Amino acid sequence: MRISADAAETLALQALTWLVTNDELLPVFLGSTGADIGDLRARAGDRQFLASVLDFLTMDDAWVIAFCDEQGIAYDQPMQARAVLGGGEMHWT
Repeated sequence: MRISADAAETLALQALTWLVTNDELLPVFLGSTGADIGDLRARAGDRQFLASVLDFLTMDDAWVIAFCDEQGIAYDQPMQARAVLGGGEMHWT
């Protein structure tokens, strides 16, 4: 079942919150995106920024598993949410 746009944004916000509280991953995320803490606050409602949060999260299966286990959600939900938010890479398969 495909998730709604609102559910996708909510999941991305949960992922952002999870990243902010993760002392090991937050600096990696900030370094890879060029964002700073102020950007996280200012852009938390920006759909494109939330998509980038999910892009980052889904780069590593271990991160997805840790996030999903902590949130009590299925492992495929971050990728589904990312697809709903749009603007990503086109997959031909």
